[in-house]
Amino acid sequence: MSNIPETGRTRRVTIRLVVLQILVLSLLATLGGRLWYLQIRNASVYTAKATGNHIREVVEPAVRGEILDASGRILAGNETRLVVSVSRTSLLQQKDGGKAVLGRLADVLGMPAKDVQEKVRLCDAKTPQPCWNGSPYQPIPVTKEATTQQAMQIMERREDFPGVTAQPTAVRRYTGAEGANMAQVLGYLSPVTDDEVSKTADKSGLDRYLPADQIGRAGLESVYDRDLRGTAGITQLEVDNLGRVIGTAGTAAPQTGNNLVTSIDARVQKVVEDNLAQAISDARNTFDKVTNRNYEADSGAAVVMDVHTGRIVAMASAPTYDPNLWVGGISGKDYQSLNSKDSNFPLLNRAIQGQSAPGSTFKVISTTAAVEAGYPLDGTYACPKSVTIGGREFKNFESESFGSITLERALEVSCDTVFYGLANDQWLKDGGIKPKKDPGDWFFKTAHQFGLGAKTGIDLPAEVTGRVPDRQWKQSFYDNNKDAWCKQAAQGGNSFSDQIAKENCVDGYQMRAGDAANFAIGQGDTLVTPVQMARIYSALANGGTFYRPTIAKAVISPSGDLVREIAPHEDAKFPGDQKLLSYINQATAGVITSGTAAWKFAGAGWPQDKIELHAKTGTAEVEGKQTTSWLTTYSKDYAVVMTISQGGTGSGGSGDAVRRIYQALYGVDDKGAIDNGKALLPAPQAELPKFNADGTAIVKPAAYTVDPAPAGVAPAAVTPALLDAVQGGPAPASAFLDPPQPTGRPAPGTAADAALEPNRGPGRGRA
Repeated sequence: MSNIPETGRTRRVTIRLVVLQILVLSLLATLGGRLWYLQIRNASVYTAKATGNHIREVVEPAVRGEILDASGRILAGNETRLVVSVSRTSLLQQKDGGKAVLGRLADVLGMPAKDVQEKVRLCDAKTPQPCWNGSPYQPIPVTKEATTQQAMQIMERREDFPGVTAQPTAVRRYTGAEGANMAQVLGYLSPVTDDEVSKTADKSGLDRYLPADQIGRAGLESVYDRDLRGTAGITQLEVDNLGRVIGTAGTAAPQTGNNLVTSIDARVQKVVEDNLAQAISDARNTFDKVTNRNYEADSGAAVVMDVHTGRIVAMASAPTYDPNLWVGGISGKDYQSLNSKDSNFPLLNRAIQGQSAPGSTFKVISTTAAVEAGYPLDGTYACPKSVTIGGREFKNFESESFGSITLERALEVSCDTVFYGLANDQWLKDGGIKPKKDPGDWFFKTAHQFGLGAKTGIDLPAEVTGRVPDRQWKQSFYDNNKDAWCKQAAQGGNSFSDQIAKENCVDGYQMRAGDAANFAIGQGDTLVTPVQMARIYSALANGGTFYRPTIAKAVISPSGDLVREIAPHEDAKFPGDQKLLSYINQATAGVITSGTAAWKFAGAGWPQDKIELHAKTGTAEVEGKQTTSWLTTYSKDYAVVMTISQGGTGSGGSGDAVRRIYQALYGVDDKGAIDNGKALLPAPQAELPKFNADGTAIVKPAAYTVDPAPAGVAPAAVTPALLDAVQGGPAPASAFLDPPQPTGRPAPGTAADAALEPNRGPGRGRA
């Protein structure tokens, strides 16, 4: 028996019952409060969510706006195609996963069954192209070029093709206006991904992506995607618990995207593309006496810029490709080709992504730096055939010697040793190998003032910065590469790269005399892009203003009204005074009349007295490769820059092509006669095109036109009868492209990285 009194035991039981009652009441109170919160306080929210569970959205994509040239010619537009699409959801509901349906579809379309199956599989990290990277709930396009007969077979035998549609659909078309290609400038589209849809689900309007959307992945299509995309239409359908439609909750009609007017002139663009291609072809047929073989001329770029505004009149990159390859889904073969070393990576826009040493075109910067550092503008400077700096001999091209000459003459004949001497003298003033606390670094400072080592801000994606190898860069580069250099040096090799590794392992962070000398002539680790050089030479032409390069001029509504104009933007001013600027202009005119470009211009009949041109040639040396050709020029209206990798000398590789571009602009024939009626663009076009009431541009016929190149395979005809025959409503428009190809610099160590690698040779700039 227990020794606890009966009254004590009763008291403990009572306490436990009270605690239990309190606990039960607390739980009931919590439950009641929660029910009140859900059913009364937040009833409207959950009612909306419950209703939403019975709402399905049907998306009707908007027609994408057009990209136009400065006169209103269509560069990227839309056309109606017969698109055959497959619902992946419907396939998965079939016992065999839709294999039989896809097999029958392949037979009708005349395609291998494997190709059709690959088109509709979803992309992931382990699935190679082709595959579908868009929403799995949207129709997946199998072909964009179905014939009328194929479409009728599919639509009349719906029981054999569940989940398959064949409908007239608006798809993107890169028109090749005037025969111009413009692949890298225009860019391409691809379908929005599930991740992108989910990330913008809480947003509205143009900030929200819908499953049927196509978005720009490169070029102007990417930068101005919000303007061009428009707003998709949405029909909200009420469905029951079995998914059957029982009503319509609301409808919003699609709104066509705005049009984009650019500063590109399609006729000039065609001329620039053709002449760049011709220059590359000519270089490949020219014997290189240094390497004892023809020049490889593996790639190139050209830019025409309006010097008064910074607007781009033409921009070409080679090699190039047909941008229509992306429309409707790119094939696996084409995708691999665009990303292969054999094709030399045509997706790269070498006008803004191609980096190389500028060679002697850099000397206008070195001239400015020397004068700003205190060297007399009217002085004379020794131009021997070679100089010895830091124990190494630096030579002029073909060991030329011009005696004591002015800076103007040094620019005209591109005397390297003058600039070697100036750079070395300034390096010594800055303290040499043991620099002062605050060295002047005039050559590096001036390069930054000219905008090098930074993006120009052009309205294209993935622009690269180039490189100014100043002291800060040297230290950072040394910190990142010291271990690799020392490891290579320890192996004891005797190649050029081994010798460089041995030097850099010890003191690669130091600004050596040779580094300063090479920099003064645009060699060594210096890297620039063609658009950077076009902006520099435009500033020389317009009185010293560095404009931000732009391609878009205005956004126009579908009805032809101005939405917004994109005005020119001033970024900086020429760092020297007007006297120095006039001096450089005089020197660069001398390059045309009696300097390194004279044999291609004044000597070839160019009417310099009527249309004054200015130029600077550059021949950059690259260790292990043939020389890079640079020609930077300007008139009172335009800067024209061309560069060809492994293309020879500056004027030899690019001179004829650049002269022909000016001939087309100003209507000059091969004998120097000027015919204004044949001038494509004797002055930059300032005004915007006019538009009809329906929003189409009014394109005035030109007195002189360029014969267009073939525009590719004509699409299947979509007749009114077919439109009547094919029922079921419009399919998602223009949403059927494969995943984006990243643009910009490839990952280090890839084959594509070689296209953007710096010049490692000791190098000497050549005229």
